[in-house]
Amino acid sequence: MSEKILYYSTNRKAEKVTFKEALLKGLAPDNGLFMPDPIPGISAEELLGYADKPYYEIAYEVGRKFLANEIPDKDLYSITKDAYNFDVPIEQVYERKYIMHLDQGPTASFKDFAARLMGRLMQYFLKKENRSLLILTATSGDTGSAIANAFYELENIKVVVLFPEKEVTDRQRKQMTTLHKNIQIIALNGKFDDCQAIVKRAFADEELAYLNLSSANSINIGRLLPQSMYYTYTYAKLCKDCNDKIIFSVPSGNFGNLMGGLIAMKMGLPVKRFVVSTNENDEVPVYWKTGKYKIIVPSVNCISSAMNVGHPSNMARVVSLYDGVMDDKGIIHNQPNIERMRKDMFAVSIDDIRTKQTIQDVYEKYGLLIEPHGAVGWAGLMDSFKDNIEDASPEQICVCIETAHPAKFPEEIKEILNIDPQLPESLKGLEDKEERYDVLENDYSSFKNYLKDKYF
Repeated sequence: MSEKILYYSTNRKAEKVTFKEALLKGLAPDNGLFMPDPIPGISAEELLGYADKPYYEIAYEVGRKFLANEIPDKDLYSITKDAYNFDVPIEQVYERKYIMHLDQGPTASFKDFAARLMGRLMQYFLKKENRSLLILTATSGDTGSAIANAFYELENIKVVVLFPEKEVTDRQRKQMTTLHKNIQIIALNGKFDDCQAIVKRAFADEELAYLNLSSANSINIGRLLPQSMYYTYTYAKLCKDCNDKIIFSVPSGNFGNLMGGLIAMKMGLPVKRFVVSTNENDEVPVYWKTGKYKIIVPSVNCISSAMNVGHPSNMARVVSLYDGVMDDKGIIHNQPNIERMRKDMFAVSIDDIRTKQTIQDVYEKYGLLIEPHGAVGWAGLMDSFKDNIEDASPEQICVCIETAHPAKFPEEIKEILNIDPQLPESLKGLEDKEERYDVLENDYSSFKNYLKDKYF
């Protein structure tokens, strides 16, 4: 048996728990986010051994390092094989510069990687205990559709998704609102940060404890651990030996994607640097420059909609990983080692003008169609080369993460390139399905009463 891993709260005021407890609770009792202790290691020999394995087997190998004491190997293998039945293309752009396409899952978004494994793990534990859960989650775009799809028709689980009414695309909305059954969708007359704040408040509300609430946002550790797997997969496929150090450019909104990469690095993945690419919600790049963290209220509405976050929940985890303490309001109680953070991560903000220009430039120069989030990541990578010239060398492996399929953003692509992106199979037929969702004002008491009336 491997070393037993427990999960502590980033607020450091709650008891450590098992993975099962952290997964099903979602949020720690002190409102902190769960983090693994210790973070297990991957050896150089293991990494080299992953080179010829399919994605689901690498996911199994990484996952069992965290779960070996809680899920039998044969069960975990079956779960990962069932969850990851789609491709993970890594496309060369030029020299050793690549784009990793995380858009081949059932909702054409990178959120599928976390949601599908998380849903199956939850179902595994709930069935054993004959328990049920009500999942509350907030979405700025892709999370809602991925969670709704991953949990659709699962026994023991009902899902409520809140989204900002005016800040998701039609296709993103329809991917959520056409499922029905155990999935309930709510449009909030507000911003993503409002949706997230309401969900967090509901978790802390003792009057709703009878509902057995949990989260499927990236505040849940069950969302993060699967996201460490595609970094490991990419390294294993691109690097010839462990002397190679890789650079990842990560489009960053709520910072779950980045945290998955940081966990992989702490496990031993040879990462030279992460490029933390945000849109105009630049609270983190400003923090890197000034050492002062200030949330953005309200968040800025950019075309990279899934990144319209004025205070990323996962910053508490990033700060914790570097020996600091940040609460859910964004107040830093113990300062992290910011110099080490700056060494490991280059943070940059990309505005909408630059995002659109990058989509056009990449298409014209390389014949490659990317969407707004991937464009933020690519532009951020190019900016990082200005500060770190050696990273632009032909030998340096760099991977930009493309988080969604371009067809999820048809209006932007048509405006920029005057072409209509081809629909993947996962997005076909949405227009003909019936939508059903409710609309609420940005008011916690209205949401609380809604839950009490619907899930009594």
